[in-house]
Amino acid sequence: MQYRHLILLVLAVFTTKMHAQNIPLYVGTYTNEDAEGIYQLQFNTETGTLSKQTLAIKIDNPSFLEYSPNRKYLYSTNATNSGFVSSYVVNEDGSLTMLTRMRSHGELPCHIALNKAGTKAAVSNYRGGTLAIFPINEDGTLSDASQVFDHNSEKTKSHAHSAHFINDDLFVADLGTNSVFQYELKKGEYKLDTDAIVKTKDNPGPRHFTTTQDGEFFYVINEIGSSVASIKRSNNKFKEIDFDSTLSEDFKGENASADIHLSKDEQFLYASNRGENTIAVFKRHPKKGTIEKIQNASVHGDWPRNFAIDPTGKFLIVANRRSNNLVVFKIDPNTGELSFLQDHKTPTPVCLLF
Repeated sequence: MQYRHLILLVLAVFTTKMHAQNIPLYVGTYTNEDAEGIYQLQFNTETGTLSKQTLAIKIDNPSFLEYSPNRKYLYSTNATNSGFVSSYVVNEDGSLTMLTRMRSHGELPCHIALNKAGTKAAVSNYRGGTLAIFPINEDGTLSDASQVFDHNSEKTKSHAHSAHFINDDLFVADLGTNSVFQYELKKGEYKLDTDAIVKTKDNPGPRHFTTTQDGEFFYVINEIGSSVASIKRSNNKFKEIDFDSTLSEDFKGENASADIHLSKDEQFLYASNRGENTIAVFKRHPKKGTIEKIQNASVHGDWPRNFAIDPTGKFLIVANRRSNNLVVFKIDPNTGELSFLQDHKTPTPVCLLF
């Protein structure tokens, strides 16, 4: 009897530990095929296993997701021709309840970012070429846009693709104008400071960017040019210090680079290639900020639009849009290189949020 109680106790402890290791992973999708909205999965931070996929909320084309700072609320773009942005309550069971749904002030909104205080959201409208700033209320609801910036001109069609708040500045990557814009906060409103932090060559198509925690280095992934521009910021002046291809030397096909992220320790940089269907891995020089490519890892699928590094920094998960699967990689803490762990079927995944 004592032996049986011991086994039950061990099983209870093991089950509790395994449950504690599981964290939620939300998946944004395109709903023009089999997907129905935002999905939630459980991710095990010890084993890298994905499980318990459920539909968190049925909603149209939730193409990009973001949490509020307190994680009580979740926000999404809804990539339609009409263009919407939505806010949700995160329920205890992980399901989502709609709070507000607003026009995004542009077609095909593709990215949303919140400021550190969680009081503003910046929405990038790809086809409309506009950037809209929405006030966020204390209850997580959105108010209508307080500012809308139109990057279109008579000569150039804008494709605003992503934005990030960095202290009191707002930076916007615009694929159509081949620029990263900088806005400064002045008297409660954002004002354009420069329409290009660095001058680009040819037609690279800046899509997404990431920065070091101190804001000294920017890394911009170029969709059309399949490249990464490394930029150093000093006294609010910007200088390109490195420019690297994301592709293998022997790759000859068409490619469109997509997403970019730094490792948790900022020693490595990762970038996704749609076409070559790889994650390019770069080793980063921590002082100089320059990078060197060390691996192109197959994503075991087709069209890796978005990827995420889990909170422990031990795993990288890729959303393969066309092959309808999520792929989990183990990150080598010493070399930064990726090794394949698991494949999980998910309909039309385009965004991942831990």
